Amino acid sequence: DVQLVESGGGSVQAGGSLRLSCAASGYTYSSYCMGWFRQAPGKEREWVGHFDSDGASSIADPVKGRFTISKDSAKNTALLQMNSLKPEDTALYFCAAGRYDFQCIWDSWGQGTQVTVS
Repeated sequence: DVQLVESGGGSVQAGGSLRLSCAASGYTYSSYCMGWFRQAPGKEREWVGHFDSDGASSIADPVKGRFTISKDSAKNTALLQMNSLKPEDTALYFCAAGRYDFQCIWDSWGQGTQVTVS
């Protein structure tokens, strides 16, 4: 079974930074995606960004220029560096992983880590 364990959430003032980590284990796909989603209270879960096993990455427009997604291959970890945080970035952030087949097919989720910006 795939396990995704997030860490790095917390509370920060507007303009501050946080870095989220997602450690993956039990993965068997040769072509895969890893990424981040977030869900604010009363809103639907939204995609934040992801990378795939070919090395391509994408980031959502609301966070472009402020958030950076990357991977630490040696540690099988996905990273989300969040800078210039805004109150509207407050949400539960989820790590996700899945198979890549011309698009990401998400099938594994972490439990989420809370990010609060005041």
